[in-house]
Amino acid sequence: MCESNAYIDENGEEILFLEAVDILRPEGGKIYLKNLWGEERVFEGEIKEISLLAHRIVFKKRG
Repeated sequence: MCESNAYIDENGEEILFLEAVDILRPEGGKIYLKNLWGEERVFEGEIKEISLLAHRIVFKKRG
């Protein structure tokens, strides 16, 4: 499987936000995510980094 986990960067520490992300859609200043099990989450912030090789997505809060 090649799903990625999504994390939020909180002062240099990465906090798990959603596992096994299947869909990531930026829209209207928000980032909508859906995982393999149908769980949906919304993050208001920015993408800090995506590592395809490490299967990681890292977000950061605006500000």
